[in-house]
Amino acid sequence: MRVVAVSRKDVPALEMPTRFQTDITYFITPESEPGVPKLGENEFWVRQEDAKQWLDDLVIEVVSPLSAEMKAEIELTEDQERWLEWLIEYKVEHIRLEKP
Repeated sequence: MRVVAVSRKDVPALEMPTRFQTDITYFITPESEPGVPKLGENEFWVRQEDAKQWLDDLVIEVVSPLSAEMKAEIELTEDQERWLEWLIEYKVEHIRLEKP
């Protein structure tokens, strides 16, 4: 699986394991948030400030689908860290996932 920076031909694609298609859901900024453009199929938005915070903390906070009061912190995987570093290095927020 490849992560591509939308409308940024200057940014090399990032190869990620197939499971990243599921992992991405932990990181995306909802389309309803201010500043998030209309997204196409397999496109996602990840705010830079969020990416920096997750990389600084080395964890993401996950909220239970059964109760908003139930939260857990999950350590980032090496692949997730590498992806966040890529986002920050190239200042990417708008991405698309592509299958080979």
